[in-house]
Order: sequence, then structure tokens, then C-alpha cells
Amino acid sequence: MATRDKPVILITGGAGNLGSALCEALRDDYTLVGLDQKPSDKADASFTLDLTSQESVELALYKCREKFGDHYAAVIHLAAYFDFTGEHSPLYEAVNVEGTRHLLKALESVKVERFIYSSTMLVHEPGVPGHKTSEQSAIAPGWAYPESKARTEEVIREAAAMPYSLLRLAGLYDEQTCVPTLSHQIARIYEKDFKSHLYSGNTGAGQAFIHKDDMLDLFKRTVERRRELPEQHLVLAGEDITLSYEALQNRIGELLHGRDEWETMEVPAPVAKMGAWLEAKSEPVVPDDFDKGEKPFIRPFMVDMASDHYELDCRLAYQQLGWEPQHRIDHELEGMIDNLKADAVAWYRANGITPADWMLAASERRQNPNTVREGFSEQVRREHRRNLWAPFMTMGLGAWLASSPFTLGYGDSWLALSDYASGAVLVVLSFLALSWRWRWVRWGSTLVGLWLLLAPLALWSDSAAGYLNSTIMGILVIGFAALPGPTPGLSPVAEMTGPTIPKGWDVNPSSWFQRAPIIFLAFVGFFISRYLTAYQLGHIDSVWEPFFLGSSNPKNGTEEIITSSVSEAWPVPDAGLGALTYALEILTGLLGSNRRWRTMPWLVMLFGFMIVPLGIVSITFIIIQPIVIGTWCTLCLIGAAAMLIQIPYSLDEILATLQFLKRRHKAGKPVLKIFFTGDTDEGPNERVDDDFERSPGVVLKDMVGGGVSLPWSMVLAMAIGVWLMFTRLSLGSGEAMANWEHLVGSLVITVCVCALAEVARPVRFLLIPLALMLVISALVYGSGLLVWINAAVCASALVALALVKLKVTGQYGPWNRVLV
Repeated sequence: MATRDKPVILITGGAGNLGSALCEALRDDYTLVGLDQKPSDKADASFTLDLTSQESVELALYKCREKFGDHYAAVIHLAAYFDFTGEHSPLYEAVNVEGTRHLLKALESVKVERFIYSSTMLVHEPGVPGHKTSEQSAIAPGWAYPESKARTEEVIREAAAMPYSLLRLAGLYDEQTCVPTLSHQIARIYEKDFKSHLYSGNTGAGQAFIHKDDMLDLFKRTVERRRELPEQHLVLAGEDITLSYEALQNRIGELLHGRDEWETMEVPAPVAKMGAWLEAKSEPVVPDDFDKGEKPFIRPFMVDMASDHYELDCRLAYQQLGWEPQHRIDHELEGMIDNLKADAVAWYRANGITPADWMLAASERRQNPNTVREGFSEQVRREHRRNLWAPFMTMGLGAWLASSPFTLGYGDSWLALSDYASGAVLVVLSFLALSWRWRWVRWGSTLVGLWLLLAPLALWSDSAAGYLNSTIMGILVIGFAALPGPTPGLSPVAEMTGPTIPKGWDVNPSSWFQRAPIIFLAFVGFFISRYLTAYQLGHIDSVWEPFFLGSSNPKNGTEEIITSSVSEAWPVPDAGLGALTYALEILTGLLGSNRRWRTMPWLVMLFGFMIVPLGIVSITFIIIQPIVIGTWCTLCLIGAAAMLIQIPYSLDEILATLQFLKRRHKAGKPVLKIFFTGDTDEGPNERVDDDFERSPGVVLKDMVGGGVSLPWSMVLAMAIGVWLMFTRLSLGSGEAMANWEHLVGSLVITVCVCALAEVARPVRFLLIPLALMLVISALVYGSGLLVWINAAVCASALVALALVKLKVTGQYGPWNRVLV
């Protein structure tokens, strides 16, 4: 058995942060033995144990007794299970309650001068501002963790065979770390998170704190007076001042952002609970990797405790221990905030908070996250001031809408009621959007604009003026709300850092040269669709059609198609839906900078969805016109062509965004969050502006050719497709064969147009199965030598053209490997 001159103290949880600090504080006067699940680096010796197992605890004490004897000055019991989910984990009972019982039973075979238990002030019933909690206050813990602490205290009273001290501590902090409620409060204000302005309880309530140095002094004094204290000893320990939540908000806001008052609004408890529940369900939880995912902090159970107030009466600690706090949270906050500003990522990790993406990206680029955030904040304010005209214009549009119905003669309709309500909402939202802190309400105005585009269709308005007014107002409202900067919700690191051209690319897929052709073609489609919608709504009596007759007079081909059973199967005018889609294409084409492939991935994918899938729907509709309806629509063909030609111009931006998201995923970043807020990327931190300071001819060439070319093989294949679409007229093919030739011809054109984009060159190989489909249809439905020869020649030509190698001049990262 080893002997020691200094008294021996056992510390459970000795390998933890608090246990290690306690070892440092006591090591000059005592021999420290750590008891924990892993060895303690700061203790003089350590033994591992599992508190949930009586055998494990007995074994650890046996080893300790062999080396240090059976007489201990104190056992300081720090080990405990804790989480902030609010749920009743079985570990609370197994570790905190039963684990303490196991420890006390194992200590019965040795002499312990005092058992010191680290409890919490939260075992007490919350008070009200102005009323101090004392040791005699009622015990009424409000959630799982303090409930387990209260039960553990009962176990100590029942089972302890030695003198004991129960130290009910306030919320712990030092210059680098603090209790989760305070650390997350600081983080929300540091990031200027919208949630930092919301609170669901009494902002005049607060909770007491205790500095780590004061806590260590409390334990040290308790050990020193272990023989003088009452056998059953209980004290509360915390600072003699309790700041309210509002006072903390204002102090933190002042230290971080120089603002004496941090606006805090009260949120009704049911709304706060619902928001907390949705956040907890939607955010990924990755507890062991602070660079992956984000742990939601505010939980529904915390809403019920938002008004809890803990102001402590610590006179007994002074009387029995001579202890009084030497620190105050309002004074120490400055040092804590300075550490946060100096190294935000380290501060977040020390406090168990997931660093924001912009912090990690700035850190990776060896930039100060605080500098990035401040630069972004200043840029946001500058852009907001520069674009204040936009919310004022939106207010004007709201007033226009509210006054339009009677002015334009549709005041007694459902559309009028819609315009009255929409106008009022727009005035309110645009007024709120004048504040840069409320810029996110612009998305609310955007939703109103979407409704204005849809309202005359959903309500089947018979007023041409009402339809025209609502359509124009909808586009203008969305334009003024969404297009001017700063874009709400954009990640600071996405805006302030990262490249303009994607990694491995030699062109920028989000440049205005790329978007201009799509926007122009969308305008063409919009004007055509709006004209056809006017006929469907009964605003005009006829539609221009120069080529195709209807199957019965007096309707021509266009009129017959847009009033056919296919069109009328929709609950709203289908041409109106087309106009709405084209309008959104225009607006989404205009929205975002030339780096939106990584700053606004959601927008790029929405833009691509409206073009590619809806373009295919348009082609499908064109395919069925002669097959199902029996005639053609010239304007529909033009609109479908405009939609189809947009596809190759949009594919490279979609590809760049998908490659970017894949790189972020490989880097372990939260892809779902990045999808909506953007991120930085690998590559130089640079901005490359589109060069419009050239001759109009050069600019036009860049717009038409950016990533798109017209290979001769695809031109010939498209000509074959057009030929096949009209064989019922040129060759007199039978009904079934003509329908198959028409179908194959339409698909051939679609494939060829898509293959005009360099990034979609492999799509041309789809011509081979289409050629096979043509041959099979000729064998099954063909009648006559001419039809068979036509099918054989066209199929052979399509296969040969698909095998022609197409030139790829651009660099598209790893995608170049599949471009053959």
C-alpha cells in the first residue's frame, strides 16, 4: 500500500473540464485521484469506472484502496449525465441516481471525511423577479435534468454513511465557455440571427450565474472546512446579481454590435413551441462532429421555462464557508465576447455549438470570421439603402391594386376582393421591408405576386382589364420584391468569399450572356400564352391562325386545340399556366448574381425545373395535337419551340450547381442548408464581372453561343425529325404509322436540341433507340414500299448522325470525361 503526506481526495468526473480544473486548483494541498470513464490527465492518479455498474465501481474503489489506503479527506462527486433535449433519458436514472447509490455503497468500506455533491439551483421552484431563492425554498424541478439531481440528493440523504455537502450551483461560466442557454443566446446575437429578436417568456426574468473560479473556490473552502461543517450540509452558490434576459440581450448586443438596445419581441408560447418543434424535426443532429450538420438548441420544453427566475440568497455560503463571489457576469461578458471575436470557431466548438458555415469557410481561408460577418453586414446595409426605392414602389403597387377594381370596371367580382386584400397586404409588407432587419418579408411580397399571377386564372375572371392588371401587377410586385439586393437569406460566406467560375470550368454558367437568350425566349412564350389565355377566358372572340383549319367550322386549329377536352381538363386555363410559368422564368432568370450557381442553388434548380421538365411537357402537348385532337396550333408550335430552345442554354448552370453541391457534400457540409443559403467553393476568392463593354456584335455572339453550338449532324437530324412529323401530309402515311412517325420525329427534335449544349452531347445517342422505334413501327403499321423505304433511310441516317463525334471546346470539370 502506497502512502502519501497530503490528504487524498477522490473526484468522480475527474477527466472532464470541471474535474480537470478542480484538480489544478487542489493539487498543491491534496493528492487527487480521478474516477471517470477515461483516465484523467490532471489528477495524480486515476481509475476508470462505469457508474451504472456496481461491480465496476467496487473494482475502482478496490484499486484505489490498494494504492492510497482507506482514509479520504473528501469525495467530490461531479460525474453526471446531462443533455438539453428535455426528454427523460434512462441515463438520468442509471447514471445520476443509481450511479450515486452505487458509489455510496462502495464507499461504505472506507472512511470519507466528507462527501461533496455538485447539484444545481434548478432543483428549486422558480421564483419571480425581486424574490430570492434560498435553501429553504420549495423543491420543484421543471425538467428531466434537475429532476434527476433532486432524486440524487434524496439518495444521498438516505444512503450516505458519512458527512455530506450538497452544493446547489448557479449557471457556470468563464471567459471562454458558459452554460448552453447563455452561449446560444450570445451566438444568436453574434450571427444577427432573426431568432435573437424573439423570446417566448418574461424578458424581465433571469437566472443566476457563477464564475468557474468562484466555483472552484467554493469546493476548496468546503474541503478545507470538511470537519467543521454540519454533517448534513446544504448551500446555494451564485452571484449576488441576477441580470434579466432583456438586460443580457442589451449587454451582449452592445458588446458585439455597439447597440445599447437589442430589440426583443415576445412570441406567444404556442407559436414558439410549434417553431421549436419544426426546427428540431428539420435540422440534422450530429453530436460528435461540429463541422457537419447543426444541432437545434431551442426545444419545446424550454418554452415552458422561459419565464423561470432564479435570484439566489447565498448568505449561508458566506456564513458557513466564508465564500462570496469575486466575479459578476455583467463584468465578465466583455472578456467572453472578446474571445468570441478573436476566434469564433474555437469559441463555438468550446461551447458545443456548431459553427455557422460562413465561419468555417472563413477559417479555412485563414480569414477572420468576424471580419467576414461585419463586411457582409455592411454590404447588406449599403445595398438595402441603395434599393429603398423598391419597397416604396411596392407600396405604390399595393395602392394601385386596391383602387383598380372600380377604376377598371370589375369592382363586383371575386377578383376585386382578391386585389383589395393583396393590395393591403403589400402595403404592410413593403412598409416592414423598409427596415434592413425585416428584409426577409420581401419573400412575403413575392408570394403575393405569385397569387396575383394565378388569381384571374383560379377565379376565371371575365374581365380582360382585371386579367391584364393582375398579370402586370404580379410581375412588377415579384420584380420589385425579389430582384433588388440584398437577397434575403444569403449566407455571408457565399456572398463574401469564393470563386465566380466553377472549379475546372473555363466559363461562368451563371453569366448574363448565358441567361439572356433564355429570358428573351421566355418573353416570346409569355406574350403568346397570354394571348391564348385571353381567348380561353372569353376576353377576345377569335385567335389568329394562318395555316391550320379546325375539324369543324367556325373554329380554326388553334381555337379548337385550346378549347379541346385536353385543355379543359385543367381546373384553370392551361394557356394561363403557361403564361405564369414563362413569367416566372423571366423573373428567376433576372434574379441573382453571376455567381448564383453557388450562392443560390435553389434558384438555379427552380429555373432548370421550369425549363427542362416543363419544356418536355410542352413537347408532349405538341406531340398529341394531331394524334388526339386532329389538328395543329401555329402559336402553340412557336411557344413550344421557344421553350425547347431554352433547354440547352440552362443545362450547364444546372450541371455546375450539382457539381458544387457534390463538392460540398464530400467536404462534409450540410448540403440541404447550402441548397437554400449558398456557400463558398474551392477556387480563388474573386469576382469576375460580365464584360458588356464590347461591340454589340461580340456581346450578341457570346449570348447566342455560350456553351451552345449548332453541329451539322444535329441540324440534319432535326431536319429528319421535322420530315417525320409531317409524313401524313407528304407521304400519305396511314393513321397509325403517321402517328408513330410524328411521335418519333418530335422526340428526335427534342434530343437534338438538348444535344446542342456541349454539356449534353451524350444525349444524342438517344437517337439510336428512336431509330429502332421507327423501324419497328414501320414493320408493324407500315403499308406500302415508300413508307418502309422512308423508315429505313431515316433510321439509318439517325444512327449514323448519332455516331458523329461532336466537338467540345469548353472545360466543365470532371464532366468532360463523359463528353464524347
